[in-house]
Amino acid sequence: MDGASRWATYPGGVAAPSRPARSAPGPTTQPTGVLLTSSAVLLAALAVLLTALALAGGLVPPAIGDPGRLVRYGLPIARTVHDLSAALAVGGFAVATFLLPHPSDAWNRAVRVAGVAAGVWAVAALLVLVLTAMDVIGVAPGSPDFGAQFAQFAQSIDLGRALLVTTVLAAVVATVGAAATSPTGAAWGLAVGVLALLPLSLSGHASGSASHQTAVSSLAMHLVGVTVWIGGLAAVLLVAPLTGRSPGTAKGRRPVDLTVLATRYSSVALWCFVAVAVSGTLNASVRLGGWSGLASAYGALVVGKVVALVALGAFGVWHRRRTIPLLASRPLAFARIAAGELVLMGAATGLGVALSRSPTPVPDDDPSSSVAEARLGEALPPKLSVARWFTELSPDLLWITVGGLLLVGYLLAVRRLHARGDRWPVGRTLWWVVGCLALLFVTSGGPAAYGRLTFSMHMLQHMLLTMAIPPMLVLGAPVTLALRVLPARRDHSRGPREWLLEVVHSRYLAVVGHPVVAAVLFAGSLIVFYYSPLFELALRTHVGHELMMVHFLGTGYLFSSVLIGVDPGGQRPPYPLRLILLLATMAFHAFFGVALMQGKQLLAADWFSYFTPAARLLANQQEGGDIAWGIGEVPTLVLVLGVAIGWARSDDRENKRRDRKAARDGDADLAEYNAMLQRLADRDGPRA
Repeated sequence: MDGASRWATYPGGVAAPSRPARSAPGPTTQPTGVLLTSSAVLLAALAVLLTALALAGGLVPPAIGDPGRLVRYGLPIARTVHDLSAALAVGGFAVATFLLPHPSDAWNRAVRVAGVAAGVWAVAALLVLVLTAMDVIGVAPGSPDFGAQFAQFAQSIDLGRALLVTTVLAAVVATVGAAATSPTGAAWGLAVGVLALLPLSLSGHASGSASHQTAVSSLAMHLVGVTVWIGGLAAVLLVAPLTGRSPGTAKGRRPVDLTVLATRYSSVALWCFVAVAVSGTLNASVRLGGWSGLASAYGALVVGKVVALVALGAFGVWHRRRTIPLLASRPLAFARIAAGELVLMGAATGLGVALSRSPTPVPDDDPSSSVAEARLGEALPPKLSVARWFTELSPDLLWITVGGLLLVGYLLAVRRLHARGDRWPVGRTLWWVVGCLALLFVTSGGPAAYGRLTFSMHMLQHMLLTMAIPPMLVLGAPVTLALRVLPARRDHSRGPREWLLEVVHSRYLAVVGHPVVAAVLFAGSLIVFYYSPLFELALRTHVGHELMMVHFLGTGYLFSSVLIGVDPGGQRPPYPLRLILLLATMAFHAFFGVALMQGKQLLAADWFSYFTPAARLLANQQEGGDIAWGIGEVPTLVLVLGVAIGWARSDDRENKRRDRKAARDGDADLAEYNAMLQRLADRDGPRA
């Protein structure tokens, strides 16, 4: 039975079973069903939003600087539309990037829907920016001074800049959606869309100084998980009528199996559920301040969101156990349950917006914190000592998640290889495990706790992150392991293995993986970063700090891969040139350390003066130069040894290859060479 004939109108636009048709006309989504479902989602979100705000006091006008009723009501409504459209845009691109074959009618619809949703997102983001400025400044619409005040808000205030960045990036996503014709284009739309979500983690209660790092990281993870989860399900329902299509109905189009599509989405939804649950728990713990906070109006909203999350988890279990296995024979059951699930997701979205606008039991800014703690956004750690550098903790949710997934995923991959009888070197596993544990320590242990307080401790964290950890990860050969374990898809969609191969053989990696480019990024970016405002920006903002660590780790990995890597991708010069490249780069790195040791110009003095006595700033910076110069020698020695060992093994492999060839052909090359010499001697004849 063709997919086109199996669908009629259902509440979400997917059609109900009908009589078998003799041919396979192009199926279409019923506009009435789409309109009903989208209207139900929006109405549920707005109804829950306004009810929750009224109960939690989010609509009470402030005593000073009331922007008026239009802003009090308009801002949360605009933010709800903003969040729902962002979810559909990001989710649509995610479905097109990872779940659907290309080319197919379903893929085309997913990208078109994502592009239109991104356009709505951009308009809503602009409206949120304007209304937020009115709310923060405390002026009503039509104020004569608002233009100048708005410009200052968008240019000088962190919250304003974050919302402006989101607005611009949402417009870029809409442009990508209009132009995308390939999975790579959809992937760019997804990447920019996720990037546009990150500045939003600086809004709401997370913009305060209390537990700033935990609040921002958990909210960022929460936003990404929610948008992919909600938008992905909506995109699956919108393309469902185009599944089951015969490839003969349209030239070059691929058939799409709805059961396969729903199964793939179910796996993504499970990961999103875990991310949302973990991040939501952490964020709520920061704002509630303990179990007693549940008795507040804010706590009641948190309980409501927990109930919604549990219900959505139950929907997911039901899909996995009941509806997906029977999807081929009972598609209407899946459609109805998924439509109801979307309505509940809309209500949860409204509840989330209400939480961001409601007063919390724990103030966003702790009035008892010192100036230094308010600047840092966290409580200051105890005075630095050798023991505390090893034992102090500063958990970073982002890097705990990344490091944990890298470690567990690698070990599971090795286990799968062993289960099917394949071998994997123990040494590579040990290098990877040690590298991941070191990454967790550097990003969530003592180096992270003290890395933003003094220049010397920052430089120590930098050296470990860019010079010590990357060689260990490179020696683990993760790409080779992944390509041996990940299954290949046969339906012309791109799964993890296909995207990994796409990245490995991409032009971008060919450029940044070029030995000279990798060396310039590794060493040259030191000057650009430390002697520009980027350094203080990375210290002052949490997002900037995370991007700094990603850059250090990434450039270190690229450079180490050029020298000692075995994974496919990039260009690796002959071993003598590798050694020359390493020594030249390390000489530049040593010059950077000496410049810090002898320099008199203070770097990021405005920031470090909050945590280091003014008389010690220059001395501490020079100590950081000592670390940059001295600590760098140990990883350099390791890399030199790695290059030398690789060189020796390469020569050994070449000699063995020649020996095997000589054994096969009786050393024909040597015999031919001797015969040539004999012919030359015979031609010249005996000398007189």
